[in-house]
Amino acid sequence: MSAGNGSKAKFTVPGLELKDGQKVGKALQMRLHALNDLQLTLKHAHWNVVGPNFIGVHEMLDPQVASIRLMVDALAERMATLGVAPNGLAGDLVKQRGWDDYSIHRASTGEHLAALDLVFSGVIGSMRECIAEVGALDPVTEDLLIGQTGELEQFQWFIRSHLENDNGELLNAGAKTEKDAAAKAM
Repeated sequence: MSAGNGSKAKFTVPGLELKDGQKVGKALQMRLHALNDLQLTLKHAHWNVVGPNFIGVHEMLDPQVASIRLMVDALAERMATLGVAPNGLAGDLVKQRGWDDYSIHRASTGEHLAALDLVFSGVIGSMRECIAEVGALDPVTEDLLIGQTGELEQFQWFIRSHLENDNGELLNAGAKTEKDAAAKAM
């Protein structure tokens, strides 16, 4: 995000220093990429889930996709308000991200849900890090991120409710990769 390509305005919101507005906007860019990737991943799982619980999982994922798309829009508009141009292009997402593509394709509901649980853990963890980073600079952005994180945590709970056994343990406990999580849920 260089100033030479028009990605940063010479203004931010009242009460916030320009450098702080740009710092917050830069932090939001990675959240924008993460949430764009998450909604695409959820849609991918929606199309590729199979098995006896297909319809319940298939129908659970679409409202999550819709909500996350609204989160993306809210983040992009907050960035613009702060004077930082949001980049929603796929090429920039792939270039900037620190994670790989979702690794599960056509698979059972349990496999997808176990893998998606790990995806949500990563996104939620990075949202909480961003909250800590921007909280002291901009409480308005902090509030936006807190609300979005709460909603993401609820979506993860919906997923985990399918993975929890009678002892309160997750079937994918201890898995480090999506493929490991999926294998544990089989």
